[in-house]
Amino acid sequence: MISDLITLFRQDIAVFITVTVILGLLVGSFLNVVIYRLPLMLEASWRSQCNELLNLDAAAEVASSPPFNLIVPRSRCPKCGHSIGALENIPIVSYLLQKGRCKHCGTPISLRYPLVELLTAVLSGVVVWHFGFGWQALLALLLTWALVALSFIDLDHQLLPDDITLPVLWLGIGASVFAIFTSSHDSIIGAMAGYLSLWSVYHLFRLLTGKEGMGHGDFKLLALFGAWLGWQYLPAVILLSSLVGAIVGIALILFRGHQRQIPIPFGPYLAVAGWIAMLWGPAINNAYLRWVGLG
Repeated sequence: MISDLITLFRQDIAVFITVTVILGLLVGSFLNVVIYRLPLMLEASWRSQCNELLNLDAAAEVASSPPFNLIVPRSRCPKCGHSIGALENIPIVSYLLQKGRCKHCGTPISLRYPLVELLTAVLSGVVVWHFGFGWQALLALLLTWALVALSFIDLDHQLLPDDITLPVLWLGIGASVFAIFTSSHDSIIGAMAGYLSLWSVYHLFRLLTGKEGMGHGDFKLLALFGAWLGWQYLPAVILLSSLVGAIVGIALILFRGHQRQIPIPFGPYLAVAGWIAMLWGPAINNAYLRWVGLG
């Protein structure tokens, strides 16, 4: 059965893309949970650690609090507490059938939930269309899903959780052992160079201005791309992310009155640039080398 399915995916890319898009919708629904709950879980963990360091007795509070993780409790309406059933949790379809409102109390549901599902599905479809059936497609899907979660968490909390970044970074180094995207030599150098490049910019900026220009999570995210793609693609990732970040930042200031002193998370721009480099990195590098006269 499984072998027949694999053969079908290899022979008919349209079927493979269709199945992947449906899977992407389901994964996108789960990513909505990750995006909302993981920061709350981390905050609770940090609070517990602080209480322990300060010798505060938080045991009673922890014991009395109900379990809260990515699995339990079931998702509920934030206003009326209505527990969302399976038929109310079908990606995009339930949102449309319920006209974007809670089935129980009519409270509007954020449009971002179906948009995250749709974005995850579309990006997943593009990945398998580009790579075809194989290990590259599977690993690229995992990286894509991680980047979606990281981007929205960073937008909401200006945080790139190590719980996602570091395991995915090590997965990239592990994949390099089999030369799926790059060699182990280039992967290890890429991880080191990715981290140290932004780490150096951060400390130089702090030395000159006395302010912190970016978060430490950005170092690790660029190291992640170095591990996955190799050091050769780091310049493209940095240039693309800086370009997109500058355009979006200027647009926010001009059209939405965004205050210049309010920080803008850099993680989503790195994620977009790294995802583009994963798919079209060689073409981008070759175009750049020709542009500077080295190609």
